[in-house]
Amino acid sequence: MSDAFTTRVLTLATGSSERVVDITGDCESFLREAAAGRDGLLNVFVPHATAGIAVIETGAGSDDDLLAALHTLLPADDRWQHRHGSPGHGRDHVLPALVPPHATLPVVGGRLELGTWQSVCLVDTNRDNPDRTVRLGFLAG
Repeated sequence: MSDAFTTRVLTLATGSSERVVDITGDCESFLREAAAGRDGLLNVFVPHATAGIAVIETGAGSDDDLLAALHTLLPADDRWQHRHGSPGHGRDHVLPALVPPHATLPVVGGRLELGTWQSVCLVDTNRDNPDRTVRLGFLAG
C-alpha cells in the first residue's frame, strides 16, 4: 500500500448518555505517524447513522451548549416517525443532517491546522449505542 494514503480506526466507548467526545489528541497522534511531517488532508468519518463530527471549542461550555441546541432543534419526544429504540430515538437519525458524519481538515508539516480554540469532536446523542468507531484517513499532498 502506498504511503500517500493511511487510515486508522478508533474505537470509542461513549456510554449511555449524550456526549461530545474530543478526539483531537487521537487525530494528532495518528498524524505524527501517518503524515510524518508532510502536508495533506485529514478525513475524519464516523460510520454510524446516529452520530456526527464537529469542529468546535470544548472545555468552556460550548460542547454542553451544542447538546442543548440539539435538544431544542431535535427534541427527544414522540414526534419522530422512526420509532425503534429509546423514546425520541428518531431524532438521533436526523442528527447527521445537522452535524455531518465527516470532516476534512488541513494538515501542514504533519500537524493538524486548527484554530486556537478548535477541537475535533464526535457528537453522539444515541444512548442506545454505547460503542462507536471513527475512521481517520490521511491523504498526503
